Amino acid sequence: MDTIRATATTPGRLTFRDAVEEDVPALVALVESAYRGEASRAGWTTEADLLDGRRTDAEGVGSIVRGVAGRLLIAERDGRPVACCQLENRGPHAYFGMFAVRPLLQGEGLGKRVLAEAERLARAEWEAGEMHMTVLSARADLIGWYERRGYLRTGRTSPFPYGDERFGIPRRDDLEFELLVKKLG
Repeated sequence: MDTIRATATTPGRLTFRDAVEEDVPALVALVESAYRGEASRAGWTTEADLLDGRRTDAEGVGSIVRGVAGRLLIAERDGRPVACCQLENRGPHAYFGMFAVRPLLQGEGLGKRVLAEAERLARAEWEAGEMHMTVLSARADLIGWYERRGYLRTGRTSPFPYGDERFGIPRRDDLEFELLVKKLG
């Protein structure tokens, strides 16, 4: 598989490539920094008020990197990962997950560029007609961000896996995931 998928040339040159096994530790750190702990509070995507514990681990990230139905896409500047996302081919649609942007870079449009590249890849390489994702329904700000990019709330929810610390330690008892969908024209 060709690891260089696309290159964008804008200020701060951003390049995209598929993650490889050697990237796993850096990607775990990136995802954790965007969602959990005090460091995550520097950005707006933090889940620190909703969940304690970890967001992911090397086993989880490694399984995506080694997976055959998808990829873990890395966005780099100057050879350093600044964002990542999971893409999975699910036939008529693609799944988007494990999206993370370095907290101090959030709000600069980087997330929009990564999401656009993920959608482009899903259409171009898998002919996916839709992109699906699940978001904690308590994250109104994040859901709003996705809605501004064309994602629709479906009202379809799935329970948070309470008791499975691989997903974090809940600070609330009302967590659930909502499915968001976007048609990929």
